[in-house]
Amino acid sequence: MPRAKKRARKDVSEEEESDYISAGESSEEEALNSDALDEDTPPPSAKKKKTKGKTARASKYWKGKKEQEESVDKATSTKKKSSPVKSSTSSHKRRKSGDSPPSSSSEQEDGFITVGRICEAPKTGRVPPGQISQNTFDFLKELQDPKKNDREWFKLHEPVYRQAEKEWNDFVEEFTSILSEVDDEIPHLPPKDVIHRIYRDVRFSNDKTPYKRNFSASFSRTGRKGIFSHYHLSIKPGGGSIFAAGVWCPGKNELQQIRTHIRHNAQPLRDVISNPTFESLFGPAKWSNTKRQNIFGGEDQLKVAPKGVPKDHPDIDLLKCRSFAVVHHLTDEQVLAPDFKELLGVIAEAAKPFVHRLNHMLTVGVDAEDAES
Repeated sequence: MPRAKKRARKDVSEEEESDYISAGESSEEEALNSDALDEDTPPPSAKKKKTKGKTARASKYWKGKKEQEESVDKATSTKKKSSPVKSSTSSHKRRKSGDSPPSSSSEQEDGFITVGRICEAPKTGRVPPGQISQNTFDFLKELQDPKKNDREWFKLHEPVYRQAEKEWNDFVEEFTSILSEVDDEIPHLPPKDVIHRIYRDVRFSNDKTPYKRNFSASFSRTGRKGIFSHYHLSIKPGGGSIFAAGVWCPGKNELQQIRTHIRHNAQPLRDVISNPTFESLFGPAKWSNTKRQNIFGGEDQLKVAPKGVPKDHPDIDLLKCRSFAVVHHLTDEQVLAPDFKELLGVIAEAAKPFVHRLNHMLTVGVDAEDAES
């Protein structure tokens, strides 16, 4: 096992493991699990010396160590056989306290104590790849209860989660094929490059529940990461599912680039967001500071003009936007329908000109745009 992995395991506690959920750490859980490999392996044969004396001494050492371990095991087994009263007493105490005995004899011998009962994955209600089942919604709904949104409950329901996770992965795989046909700028990446982890970042939040209450994925030219405009899908029971598109809280340089294009010529962006089909899905392209509609009404929207921009600028409504994103809300019935991914393809088709326009503003300078026109 590489030394770097051992250091990572030593420095990161089990509790911190779920807190650090940056987009670039999609394989973190797998890496941490690999650190649990058995470390009591003998030295590799490549390190054997050619000298016969050293080889003989090494062989004698390992033989003696093996005999020592066998004697310890023998003494332990003899001790267990000679104290049946103690074993029955501990069993009596366990029954008296109401705790259930270990599920197998091997757990009892190894000293493990089973707390609670592991919930099996549902055997009914499953759906073909490319659909979302009620089982998945039921699991996510359970996580909305703060009393159940903890590591102990999650561990006991891990088989249910793994089944829901596989169903979500299969759905994302199927939907990516549709989205790539709708928008040829979106590559067909594996689900692990677009799906967000279920672990929450609780470092700066008053809500310390460790798990998200939804499944989500983001699609762009570079998957869920990068500066490009995204398509974003999130499913959450209780009417909380959304399909969104655009750029959320871009960096300082990217925001300046978009605003430079708006100040130079805002008409191409206005034509896109005022398209009738676009407005029918994402709301009218009119300024709002009370509710989200179209690209307006975001929580990070400025109340005053940006620095260096006059208050009476003709495109001040666009320039006050801090994020350039639109959201379409989805019902539970739509998410659970067999044709859900096809519905998302229709919405993505309407959002494509908006996504492409933002990508153009992010990657093409104003001077280059003038040269093209």
